[in-house]
Amino acid sequence: MHEQHKARLAEEATRLKNVERKVRTRRLIEAGALIEKVGLLDLDTNVLYGALLSLRDGLDDKHRIDKWSVLGGRTFAREARLRDAGKEAIVLTFPTPLVRDATASLRTAGFRFSRVMQHWEGLAHYTKAERLAAAHGGTARRVATHDAAIQPLGATDATE
Repeated sequence: MHEQHKARLAEEATRLKNVERKVRTRRLIEAGALIEKVGLLDLDTNVLYGALLSLRDGLDDKHRIDKWSVLGGRTFAREARLRDAGKEAIVLTFPTPLVRDATASLRTAGFRFSRVMQHWEGLAHYTKAERLAAAHGGTARRVATHDAAIQPLGATDATE
């Protein structure tokens, strides 16, 4: 009995380490993506490291941190509005299952597969979605909203 308990504890410890490793890896990927997004990825390693060290030196200044937070939030909100401008909720249906390349192109275009509804859904410009669906033998349709006040997924009303 004691050995089983020890084995379960060891299993749980391993599972927690794997979860922590995955969370850390995801955070590192996000940080790298942000560095690329702001155009710093092409900097020389020493320059980038120095820039990051100078940021670290400002971490004890609450006013500076608040200012960075506002700037980041506004920029993300602006990018989301620009990205989603003119997009609407679209459903794509296909008569047969799609090959991997087709599903990859749908995901790249921002669609996700609904296992419950057995269709692809997402925010897109209708004409682009229609062309994408037709390229793989499917059809596109707009999703009607019952309330004009309802915003599509990913939409934000944050102000600058």
